[in-house]
Amino acid sequence: MKPVCWLIITAIAAYILMQAAPLKTSGEPEVVTEVAVRTGKITRVTLHRYVIAYGMVEPEPVMNGKSAASSKIAAPLAGILTQVLCEEGQTVKKGSTLFELDTRTADALVAKAEVAVEFTQKNFARKQQLNAADNVSRKLYDEAEQLLQAARKDLANAQTQRELLRIKAPLSGTVAAIYVKVGETVALNMVLADLIDLDRLDVALKIPSQKANLLRLGQSVDFKLDTKTANNQDAKATPPGKVIFISPQIDPLTDTVLVRASLPNSSGMRSGQFLSARIMVEERNERLVVPIESVVNKETGSMIAVVKGNTAKQITITPGLRDGKLVEVSGDAIQEGMTVVTQGAYGLPAETHIRVIK
Repeated sequence: MKPVCWLIITAIAAYILMQAAPLKTSGEPEVVTEVAVRTGKITRVTLHRYVIAYGMVEPEPVMNGKSAASSKIAAPLAGILTQVLCEEGQTVKKGSTLFELDTRTADALVAKAEVAVEFTQKNFARKQQLNAADNVSRKLYDEAEQLLQAARKDLANAQTQRELLRIKAPLSGTVAAIYVKVGETVALNMVLADLIDLDRLDVALKIPSQKANLLRLGQSVDFKLDTKTANNQDAKATPPGKVIFISPQIDPLTDTVLVRASLPNSSGMRSGQFLSARIMVEERNERLVVPIESVVNKETGSMIAVVKGNTAKQITITPGLRDGKLVEVSGDAIQEGMTVVTQGAYGLPAETHIRVIK
């Protein structure tokens, strides 16, 4: 009896549900689904391919017949520092005296050498007078001349040694740092200061070796600091530079190639500053592009949804170079000025009604 009761109850419930469900009449219109989307245009622009790299601002090395743009000022002799004739941040000319070591011993040697020169010079002058009258042997005359030459050489050496105690700037530039104070004893080759020509800076970039074959001398380089401003906004890009050096060898430790790019004087960069760079390695003129978000990649290929009226229909395209938020597209069915779906392109069926969001 129980199975029969359950069958009766099920049949009654099914009948009630059928009566409650509304029946669709043949004259009732079909409900059409609309998808809300945003749109963009197929445009024609010039695209660029870039190689992205990171690097550091450095003084120019020895290059193209020019001396290095920086120097570590070192002591050519050991001694006591008696004068510091420069200060950090000061701009100095080439040949300016920056430091002076104790010259008392050197001054005494110079004075002694000067006396020796004066004595030998008078002696040689007497020998010249006697030689004119044939009252001196040739041997004594030659010995007097040799003594004078040796005395003059000793004086020149003493003056050179004293001059080395006055340490001068090897180039024009700015004193970046001073490491010593008056009264300190300095050793031979001890670094006293750093000197940099701030008008001769470049950027040393490390480029992955697999991209190095795209680089050429003279290519344009855009720079950007890897920092934020006080308002958390991206810092402004600096004026562009150019590729001026491409190393012929690969660093085996990092698998990168050293590339140097010129840095304009108006860049405001400082030596040792890190930044990002992008090197323009290719330019494509008059290419059809769409916003990157309009391209949908499927297993069957890449698609864009072209808008006609209130309908969006997907068509197959071949994507190309991407530049920022634009991507190059090609295909038989696309033309400049066509409207395409951007926001909402993913998930659209092959053809559907749409409603464009303004």
